[in-house]
Amino acid sequence: MHQRGFTLIEVLVALAIVAIALAAGSRAAGALLHNAERRSDVMLAQWCAENELIQMRMLLQLPSIGTIQTQCEQAGRRFQVELVTSGTVNPALRRVDARVSTEQYFVLSVSTLVGRY
Repeated sequence: MHQRGFTLIEVLVALAIVAIALAAGSRAAGALLHNAERRSDVMLAQWCAENELIQMRMLLQLPSIGTIQTQCEQAGRRFQVELVTSGTVNPALRRVDARVSTEQYFVLSVSTLVGRY
């Protein structure tokens, strides 16, 4: 009598191959999710930085040299914005760096020059 079917070893090898493929797929999906979250954080942080820099320009005066800390909320996310103003070779210009971070990590930095109006 000849029986058909798979041996236990063949079934275990097939299960191992499927497990490895699922683990790789899960890891790739996790990386895609992390990248999407990071992209969202960068976009929201950029809005915070640009809002602060535009607000500084709208004052129509040369900003003081120093550091200012502010909070920004975008889409339910809270960011800390640090505005660092420093002098330049030209006394009519100031360099302003907006450094944005969350409570856990640094997100982005945007720099611009603000002049006397």
